[in-house]
Amino acid sequence: MRKNLLLAIFSGLLLWIAWPPTSYNTFLLFVGLVPMLITIENIIESGVKTKGKLIFGTTFTGFFIWNSLSIYWVYNSLKTIGPLIAVPITLIPYALGPLLMAGACWLYFRFRMVTSRGWGLAALVCFWIGYEYLHQTWDLNFPWMTLGNGFAVSHKWIQWYEYTGVYGGTVWIWLCNICLFLLYTSLREAKSKAYQIKVVAAFAAILIFPLAFSLSRYYSYKEQESPSKVVVAQPNIDPYTKYNIPVYQEINTLTQLSDSLAQADTEYFIWPETAITQDINEEQFGKSPQYQQIKQFISKYKNANLITGISTYKIYNDAQTVTARSMSEGNQYYDMFNTAVHVENSGKLQFYHKSKLVPGAEALPFGSALSFLKPVFAHLGGATGGYGSQPEADVFYSQSGIGADPVICYETIWGDWVAQSVRKGAQFIAIITNDGWWENTSGKDQHLDYAKLRAIENRRWVCRSANTGISAFINQRGDVVQQSGWWVRAALKQEINLNSDLTFYTRHGDYLPVTGCALALLGVIWIVFRRFKQGKALKSV
Repeated sequence: MRKNLLLAIFSGLLLWIAWPPTSYNTFLLFVGLVPMLITIENIIESGVKTKGKLIFGTTFTGFFIWNSLSIYWVYNSLKTIGPLIAVPITLIPYALGPLLMAGACWLYFRFRMVTSRGWGLAALVCFWIGYEYLHQTWDLNFPWMTLGNGFAVSHKWIQWYEYTGVYGGTVWIWLCNICLFLLYTSLREAKSKAYQIKVVAAFAAILIFPLAFSLSRYYSYKEQESPSKVVVAQPNIDPYTKYNIPVYQEINTLTQLSDSLAQADTEYFIWPETAITQDINEEQFGKSPQYQQIKQFISKYKNANLITGISTYKIYNDAQTVTARSMSEGNQYYDMFNTAVHVENSGKLQFYHKSKLVPGAEALPFGSALSFLKPVFAHLGGATGGYGSQPEADVFYSQSGIGADPVICYETIWGDWVAQSVRKGAQFIAIITNDGWWENTSGKDQHLDYAKLRAIENRRWVCRSANTGISAFINQRGDVVQQSGWWVRAALKQEINLNSDLTFYTRHGDYLPVTGCALALLGVIWIVFRRFKQGKALKSV
């Protein structure tokens, strides 16, 4: 059994070495799951009685190593609350994904018990996609480790994400690993040379055809010329001390950075998440001194639009939302929002509320079911439901008709969420974020790399403003055209090309995981049916 555990650990290490932001090792994704498949096969063929438990525990160990080494930086954002408290809380994102991954492997084992190896491996791909889709849709969402994200540093290989999204990458990785696993088993079981040649040919075709198509698409892709000048600002304000800085001073810093590169025909200025830190009543923002300061800045540029992060709240006369909190005075309620606001010279204001909230930090998981705990949180001095959100993605439209997709931080890793805004008319993607919580770790690099996937899926420029870095411009092929340094005060300007065409993925969204989930559900039903049938047959003997 030690051999199987070592194989699982080896698999986890291979996947970690292949994971962004590591360069040049992406190819290991095509082999990294083979040791895990061998481990499962060894246990299935062994004489142990608790095969299911052993498969679950062994695969969990390997996946835990991969996850924890890849997202070690999560601890950095929590350590300020105290190391003793931060460690157990950090174990949730470290372990939750691996638990679901091990669950997919356990379902594969159960399916193998009632069918053949070939059908079992096909079901494994569906079970895995089902886990990935669940992990991006439920209240404990954390799709950071979706397998298809692993190609973010090798974006030239996956230009076909404009058809499949990242789930196409997940399928590609699994098919290549399965072929190599079948080759291994064919050698171990001394299968015919003809069979082995077929497996090798299948592996070559699965690996080479998507790669060749992607490279051809990358080098032949031409952007339609529809220029717009954009400036992104990076104020480099320490996120742990920024709330101690006067708001007018923060805005002064941002306007000075923007002015340093702006031209008379600059159309967009983009400032980072919570660039304006003071909590502002959304309905009164247009009368606030912060708004007047911003208006004074953009009035110098005739066609200027500003997209910036801001902290806002709304007041209600009753509890209109699950996240609404009771005010200390009277019978009124309020919602807090992590907001993006669009300001233009016409005086029109547009607001977007961050909707993909970080579980725990910004949202109470399963808030509707656990709403009865709100008074408990209130007495403890904590949040009673977290931030408010909005149910649909949105688009900011300028006076000239340009559509911008406001994406706030964590939302970067949701392909279909970004695609919703593009379907509604967004011609470029404006990402505002604050990655300083993670310090100088690979978290900030992974976050930037994942933005390249959104550019490819939708064939849209990405304009990224990060408080402490890394700010960047990414073209429609996923190339980082410009980027800032980390933890420096900076501004970048770029003439981007707007695009109104819709890709296949933009139009159809996450059709691939939805199909995979449906097939996974059928697989579970089949497992239950066969076990019920077998149990009934045994009783009749």
